[in-house]
Amino acid sequence: MGGTFNIDYFILLGSLLLIIGVLTTKFSTRIGVPALVLFILVGMIAGSDGLGLIYFDNAKLAQLIGILALVIILFEGGLQTKWPTVKRVAIPSLSLATLGVIITTVVVAGAAKLVLDVSWLEALLFGAIVGSTDAAAVFAVLKGQNIKARMGATLEAESGTNDPMAVFLTLSFIQLILADEPNYLLLVGSFLWQMGIGLLIGLGFGRLATYAINRINLDSSGLYPVFALAFALLTYSVTALIGASGLLAVYVAALVIGNSEITYRQSIFRFNEGFAWMMQILMFVILGLLIFPSQLFNDFILLKGLLISVILIVVARPVAVFISTIGMKYSWREKVFLSWAGLRGAVPIVLATFPMIAGLENSQMFFNVVFAVVLTSALVQGSSIAYMAEKLKLTGPPKANSPHSLELVSIGKANAEIIEFEVNENHLINGKRIMEIEFPKKVLINAVIRDAELITPRGRTKIRSGDILYILTSRESKSALTKLLNLKLEEPTDL
Repeated sequence: MGGTFNIDYFILLGSLLLIIGVLTTKFSTRIGVPALVLFILVGMIAGSDGLGLIYFDNAKLAQLIGILALVIILFEGGLQTKWPTVKRVAIPSLSLATLGVIITTVVVAGAAKLVLDVSWLEALLFGAIVGSTDAAAVFAVLKGQNIKARMGATLEAESGTNDPMAVFLTLSFIQLILADEPNYLLLVGSFLWQMGIGLLIGLGFGRLATYAINRINLDSSGLYPVFALAFALLTYSVTALIGASGLLAVYVAALVIGNSEITYRQSIFRFNEGFAWMMQILMFVILGLLIFPSQLFNDFILLKGLLISVILIVVARPVAVFISTIGMKYSWREKVFLSWAGLRGAVPIVLATFPMIAGLENSQMFFNVVFAVVLTSALVQGSSIAYMAEKLKLTGPPKANSPHSLELVSIGKANAEIIEFEVNENHLINGKRIMEIEFPKKVLINAVIRDAELITPRGRTKIRSGDILYILTSRESKSALTKLLNLKLEEPTDL
């Protein structure tokens, strides 16, 4: 009975924490505070220094959950990233993700040396831990914002690719601290291996996953999102087991999958979006449980964290951005915005568990100070990103999200699917009647959504800009249909 009670109690608490986590996302938008801060606070309140519902101090388990959550969050972020947009900012994003992290690490290390009174290697370790922006925080804060596409793409690509550098630097400095005779040349080879092999494996598994999703005819449409997610986990584990960067491989694989024509695209995207939110809630709540507020407010930890946060936000990040983007045609307004939008989140907290597991002398102090830095960054920067973008005149038109969704009973055996397409003024089919459009065989428009109203399509129905079309197509006709739908007015119409 005791065992059953403990299990039921655990399930009850888990369900309540998830419900509270979901509800906090609604409050976060109203009060202008990033949801991740509220998730962390939920964990802190539920912990032993709060209501005492859960006692949690297992750094290894927190690390495991954190890495698993980061894999899923990076995968979802990569799926949603449009390659044509990212391609234009690939070089500056990679520069920020590599050189920018190194510069941030060095500048923050100088502050940590003075504020925390530690050795230079320990200071560099602290700088590496907080050196990268956080994908979970950036994706969550930017979602739904009308920030210009170039800025959003730069931040998302940077946050999706700079985690491997932070992980590499963190593990390298831990090894140097523990080693009797440090081998610095070995670190250079390790860096090239991790990044190069991670990139190649990500490309390979992304293409393999795309091929498998399109070729294998599963009995239920609900299996396709699970199938895609399994490839994400496989990509990370295979890459990590051979000593390369699994996080980089996952993000690259997701980019390949998300920018390819895949069957049940919307099902895969929506499943992973929901699952990523669940893992984000779980990760931040667990990390909140791992911190003890009594320790955070002891020995001037909070004050030290605030001092380092100010240096990180006002000095380290701007210096890294301005140097990393030299000659890359970013205006001073854009550089200021990129500097301000360098959010810290789960990644630094997860990385702060590595010194604890390694048994380093100042690991607990590092964890507490890192936690204070993350909270400050999330509260100050995260809550003001939209305001800064508006003041710097870097906002675009409001993002239009379709208010409609179409749920289908599995038609996997029928070898057909329904796709959703939004027409804009540049599309060739804009202004044409349905009967005038030469659709491929086995293609049928099922519904037209116009101004939040359902229109039954007929031959004489004229397609207008802003219409959302739901089109039933056979698998063999999907490629030709996609080509037709994406034709622009200036392009030739022959297929």
